[in-house]
Parts: sequence; C-alpha cells; structure tokens
Amino acid sequence: MLTDLLQSTDGGVFLIIQDSASCCGRDLLKSFISYALHSQSRDEAVHVLGFEVSEDEMKDGLKGSQIQRLRFHNAHTDPLGWNDEKTFTVQQFSLEALRHLVEQTSHPKPAALVIDSLSWILRHHSPSIVCRTLDQLRKGGTVRAVIGLLHADMHQRGTVGSVCHLATSVITVAPGMKGDEAVAKMTKRSKSGKVVQDVSSDSLSIILFFSAVKKVYFLYPQEEIFSIRDDLTVITQSRPSPPGLRPTEPAEQEMDPTAKLTFNLRLSGAEREAKEKLSLPFVFSKEKKTALLHSVPGSGKILYEPDANDDFDDEDPDDDLDV
Repeated sequence: MLTDLLQSTDGGVFLIIQDSASCCGRDLLKSFISYALHSQSRDEAVHVLGFEVSEDEMKDGLKGSQIQRLRFHNAHTDPLGWNDEKTFTVQQFSLEALRHLVEQTSHPKPAALVIDSLSWILRHHSPSIVCRTLDQLRKGGTVRAVIGLLHADMHQRGTVGSVCHLATSVITVAPGMKGDEAVAKMTKRSKSGKVVQDVSSDSLSIILFFSAVKKVYFLYPQEEIFSIRDDLTVITQSRPSPPGLRPTEPAEQEMDPTAKLTFNLRLSGAEREAKEKLSLPFVFSKEKKTALLHSVPGSGKILYEPDANDDFDDEDPDDDLDV
C-alpha cells in the first residue's frame, strides 16, 4: 500500500505522515516530494511550507532537472514574524494566503502542497481552523494533494484524531528491527467512505471470516517494513507472520460437546427404527379420527330448549356475562 500511495495520481488527496520522537518521518516526506517531481504522469509543481528545516536540508537528496518545479516557502527563518523578514509566517496560514502562494507559479496543472510540519501550525491555530482550511484547500481545485508531517506526541489525542479523521490517508511510522528500517501502519479512506488498513502495530490482529460451510478462516495482516535509499527511493517488504501460524488456511472446528458425557445421547440403528415405529399419544390414526367425527348408532345427544327467562341474543351470545 505504501508504494501505491507514493505513485498515486488521484486528486483531492490529504495525506498525513504521523511520526514521533522515536521515529522521524521527514525522510518519507521527502520521498513523496521526490516521487511527485520525477513522476512523468503528474508533471506538477510542488510547494513546500518549511517550518522546521531550512531549504538546503529539505532539498538534500533531491536531484535532477525536475527540482526546478519545487517551490520552497521559507517559514524556518522567522516562523512567528518577530524579525520582520519577508518570509512566510504561521499567522499567514489561511485559505487565501495559501492559494496566493500556489497561484504565483505559471504551471498549468494543480500543484501539490507539502507542509513541514502541521505541528507548528497546530501550536498556533485551533484544530477546527486548521481542518477547515486544509479541507477547503484540497477541494478548491488549485491544489491536487496536500501532504503534511504531524508529530503525534506533541499534541493531545483528540487533536491528532481530528486531523487524521479529515485525511484521506494516514501513514504512521515506527522504528524497525534494524537501524535503516521503519515500520508503516497505513489507513486509507476511499471516496465511498470504506476504510482499508494495513496493520503494523506490535499486537497482531486476527480477523475471522465464517463461510457457509461453517469453516473459520484466519487472516493475519502483515506489517509493512520500508527503508529509504540515499536517492529517496522507498524499498518495501512485508514482515512474515509469526511462526506456527499459517495464514489464509481454513481450519474446521471439530469440537464435540457430547464427548465427555457419562451417558449416551446417540441412538443406534435398532433404537432409531423402534423410535420411528412408535405411535405418539397425541397423533390420531385414521380409524380414530373416523370414530370421533362420525356418530354411531346408540350414541347420545344433548338437546337444549331455551325457556321464557332466557335472554339470548343471536348477535351477542355473551351479552348476559358481566364483562
């Protein structure tokens, strides 16, 4: 899934790379920039709002003539505007200002906007303003995709959840077993609202699917491990399932609840045949039905003749009852 996100050409994308102090996601962010610049199918300008690193550090590793389509907006030197320098400040984060930055270029196609990082903006703006601005920006047509780096351990869980709920894709990075490897947990929300996840946490989820033949299928989602080369190329691989577990192998449940009983609940062939021949007391035979439904000579009858005191109404036979 990570490779699909890197090579995606869909419009209206809002992707978040969520990292922490234990694993930085900036190299993966730069890989997305590199893929956007070198993709022949996109041919788009890439605008970078740099709050945390300088332009030289951001461009380190980016090579080729396509780097001319990269527009770096310096917000690292004076992010709060204290020195009155002509740079982008965090107070300028608004829909009008961002659209003005993107529309300054004469590139015909919608651009990609990369924010390094959203944590800087969330420290000085409310989450509602940030979410509304980003949502309007990616739906306005000026920007094809918005990619932001978010330091999850710098904010409250509700703030992180609000921003990630707005995103179409979230990539959470964590340290890998080796020094040059990292683990990615990806959540992608399609246009129909369906959520697809690749599990990459320490605990392995087990999803059970029950078929019509009463078999249970165990699926063990695999973690996706990735590493980034010096040229910002992403190499991905899947972590194998824990030993002893065989994914996607059907296992039929053969538990017998009568196995440990001290008496027998099953019938033998002779017992089953005797049971079928037994006539039940509430089942009437044909002869008994005939005898009950037809009167025979000598049987008695009950005759009732109402007298003058009987108040009988044919339309309401229960009129005399006190109900």
